Amino acid sequence: MKFLLTSGGISNRSISEALVALLGKPIAESSALIIPTAIYPFAVGPQMAWRAISGNGPNPAAELGWKSLGVLELTALPTIRSENWIPALEATDALLVWGGDVLYLTHWMRQSGLAKLLPALADTVYVGVSAGSIAVTPYNCDAEFDLQFVPDGSDMGQDADRALGLVDFTLYPHLNHPEMPDTTLANIGKWAAGIPVPTYAIDDQTAIKVLDGKPEVISEGSWHRFTP
Repeated sequence: MKFLLTSGGISNRSISEALVALLGKPIAESSALIIPTAIYPFAVGPQMAWRAISGNGPNPAAELGWKSLGVLELTALPTIRSENWIPALEATDALLVWGGDVLYLTHWMRQSGLAKLLPALADTVYVGVSAGSIAVTPYNCDAEFDLQFVPDGSDMGQDADRALGLVDFTLYPHLNHPEMPDTTLANIGKWAAGIPVPTYAIDDQTAIKVLDGKPEVISEGSWHRFTP
């Protein structure tokens, strides 16, 4: 699978050009499915899910001018016959995985069966936004934050610090975001010091492109790589 892991979506020309290069054709000739699932645990989840799907959110993804755009809702998939959704997944050019709660997202990626299917989608471009990007790394930098949204009595919080591990580095988005005081380089460095794989701290103008397992930084902003 090809990955474009962003902090703030397709936020500048460089990231947009990287997406087109991974697709191998213009966005206007490409199909996409958007996954809004990660946003639901938050009080603003219903409104933000609509904004993501309709292309009115703060992080550009759905509104890029796709040839076709559909919604893949992970919480619904366990109740649907697999032959009614897997072909649509296999046929899409890009999978737009929206931000929100990493723990909730990885839980439903596993429960739905999507996590097992992703490695076989060799021609699909996985476009992550914030939590959607963290989800495919080995470690969840938002675990402590996410745990407060786990329903009482649920075992969802087990191994909250681990994500899917489809790439061999981890990622901390929203570097130096003015509304997120924990995203300073110093704080990210403290977290990265306990992680046994490289950590990329990236701001909303930066993305990590992964092709054939090799990461490449695409940036018009700020980023830093911490070695383990």
